[in-house]
Order: sequence, then structure tokens, then C-alpha cells
Amino acid sequence: MKKTIPIFFTIDKDYAPYLSVAIASLIENASLDYNYNIHVVYESITEDSISKLKTLETDNAKIIFTEMQNKLDCITNRKENLLKADIFTLTIYFRIFIPCMFPEYDKAIYIDSDTCILGDISELYNIDLKDNLFGGCTDMSCQDNELLCEYFATNAGSPITEYINSGVLLMNMKKLREVEFENHFLYLLNKYHFDTVCPDQDYINAMAKGKILYLDNKWDAMPTGGHLVFESPKIVHYNLFFKPWHHDNVDYEEYFWKYASKSLFKEEILKEKENYTKEMQEEDVRMLDNLVSRASEIMQNKTTFKTVFENGLEKRF
Repeated sequence: MKKTIPIFFTIDKDYAPYLSVAIASLIENASLDYNYNIHVVYESITEDSISKLKTLETDNAKIIFTEMQNKLDCITNRKENLLKADIFTLTIYFRIFIPCMFPEYDKAIYIDSDTCILGDISELYNIDLKDNLFGGCTDMSCQDNELLCEYFATNAGSPITEYINSGVLLMNMKKLREVEFENHFLYLLNKYHFDTVCPDQDYINAMAKGKILYLDNKWDAMPTGGHLVFESPKIVHYNLFFKPWHHDNVDYEEYFWKYASKSLFKEEILKEKENYTKEMQEEDVRMLDNLVSRASEIMQNKTTFKTVFENGLEKRF
């Protein structure tokens, strides 16, 4: 009997078209020696989108939809909970609750839906996590921004060489349940309301520091404006604001359009690109500037992840 590998995505209704690209690329490049349970944990999604995504299923890849239960009322639309300093979405926090929601798995992979999976996902799954809570790749999308690098070190307490991006995670589900990771996250969030521009990501880095296995960055290759482009990326993650369905000349865009051209959402994706105006593109630049500005502001705070953990006010795992 083939071993089953669980893979998780979390979305709301707006991201179904891009999820179709991620899932199609994952299935096409995955080893046939395994079965795959592809779990989509969603906040809201239409029946039409579910039907279209289900067409991607194959003999060894099943797509399973689970609505996120209302456990997150305490996470409200406050300034410190905004993704990229501008957007409020609960879906970014869902990954933290995956281990307790799915106790049948001792190990799993989490992937953001703005991705193309070009390598064999079983290779990522089979990496030995040992006693670590997460496996992840350092966040290369911000490596050339000195202020953001300083923010990661000052706020989350991790230099850029140790700060992982939460868009691709190899998860030690059993260990995360044992330490009650999600309960500790809620405790910290409700006690400190940490200011952050990368809410789930900063929490994961700060809480799991010392229990992270660093992976080859080809498993989370991100556009960097041409500064660092891998010849053969295993997962491409269109992180931050410059998506190929909004902008031209994005690093690795050819992979996205290869799989988008086969998607049942193809017309929606093309329409999104066509209707994304110059003003909207300029707004993306403004949002990036705003993120940097907020990061600079947060670094002036006395209470940060770094001060709380390094001063012994709270303990890591």
C-alpha cells in the first residue's frame, strides 16, 4: 500500500483561481509512488470553485475541503494583526491550527496558495525533521531591504539568516500538538498584542526559535526583482505584492502562466490581469513602502517578541 502524504493550503474565496495553479503543478510533478491528501482549509469558497478544483483530482491525489471552525474570534481587525501592514485576513493564522484540527497526521506540509510546486513534493516530506517543530526556508524576499532585515532581528529576534518564511512549512504535527503550540500562540496574542507586519510569520519565528530546521531555499524561491533567481526552483512562492497575475516581468512568471493556461479558472485569471490598472500597480508600490514604514515604527516599541523571550518573561519550547 502506498504511503499517504498530507499537504495543506488555506484560502478564502478570492484565492481559488491561484490555488488551482498551485495544486495542478503539485500533482503534475509529484512522485507516483505516493498517495496525496490535499487539504484545503477555507474561510469561504463557492460551490463552483470547489467543483472546478475537484476536477484536478487523480488516482493518487485527493482534494479535501474543510471549513475553518470559528475559533479565532479573539483575532480582530486591529492594527497589529494586519498582514503587510494593510490587509486583515484570518486565513494567515489557519496554519497554526492545522496540527490540532488534523490529529490523524504526525507530519505534514503547509504551502501558501500563491505558489507553483515544480519539484517532487515527496522529497520535501521525506526530509527528517528530527525534534524540530518546523522546517522552513529563510525569507529571501526581504534580504535586500536593510530596514526589514533589522526589523526581523529587532522585533522577532531572528537575523535574516535565521528568519523563515511561513509560506512553505514542513510541520512536525505530533510535536506541535504535544507542546500545544496553538494554545500558546493564542495566549501570547491575547496577552501582548505584539505589533507586527508579518503576523503569523513573526509568531512562528519567535515561538519556534531553536526548533526550526532550515531547508534549501529552492523549496521557497521568491521573486527578488532579479537579485536572486534559482535556475531550477522546487517551489516558487509569489510572495508580497508583485504577483504575475497583476504585474509584468515578475521573476518565475513563466511557471505560473504554464499552469494557469490549463486551469478551469484561466479566463478569470486573465481578466484579473487585464483589469489590474496602472493605479493598482502603483498602489502595490505604496503598500510596500507602507510595510517598511510600519516596520520602522514597530522597532521603537519596548515590548517585542525579542524582549519578551530574551528577558525571560516567556519561555520558548
